[in-house]
Amino acid sequence: MGSSSDMLFNRERTIHEILGGGIVADVMLWRKKNVSVGIVTVTIASWIVFEAFAYTIFTLISSVLLLLLSILFLWSKSASILNRPSPPLPEFQISEAMAEEASIWLRIHVNKLLQVSYDIAMGRDSELYTKVAVSLFLISLIGSLMDFQTLCHTSVLVVMTVPAVYERYEDHIDGSLLFICNKAKELYLRVEILAFPENKKLS
Repeated sequence: MGSSSDMLFNRERTIHEILGGGIVADVMLWRKKNVSVGIVTVTIASWIVFEAFAYTIFTLISSVLLLLLSILFLWSKSASILNRPSPPLPEFQISEAMAEEASIWLRIHVNKLLQVSYDIAMGRDSELYTKVAVSLFLISLIGSLMDFQTLCHTSVLVVMTVPAVYERYEDHIDGSLLFICNKAKELYLRVEILAFPENKKLS
């Protein structure tokens, strides 16, 4: 890997560190190949089910739950008739600690979102407003080009491929992008000189 000056945005951290350095980063960078392959396979298979067979998310969930409950119900009934052991299922219950942790996590993130919204509405942070406005515009633009299910599947595939490809060919990609940025700066300076020749004389 090259020096920080040869890297995009002069960053010093690796892609793994930027992504958090935990299990999620390992999965996104294909360091846990079984999990990564499983996520990509499930994503592609679910997209085929939704698009090719015209399933909706509610239809699929209902069908899977109906099949699962029917199998467990018949298993339990046949086990009681044939004096066999019942299905080895744990008791489904959410503990009070889990509920408290989930509510605390939800409260913290909702409060952050409300604080950001309040700061933007009060005109306190122009830079934040610009970032949020551009993000919402891009989301609206992408949403107009594809439906929500396709967007979700595409996003998962992008997240599972782009960081891994970038990490593998980081030096080549950074070099190409820096070359393009430098050429764009040169072109901008030439256009500026042609459009405003008086600035060149003053300098």
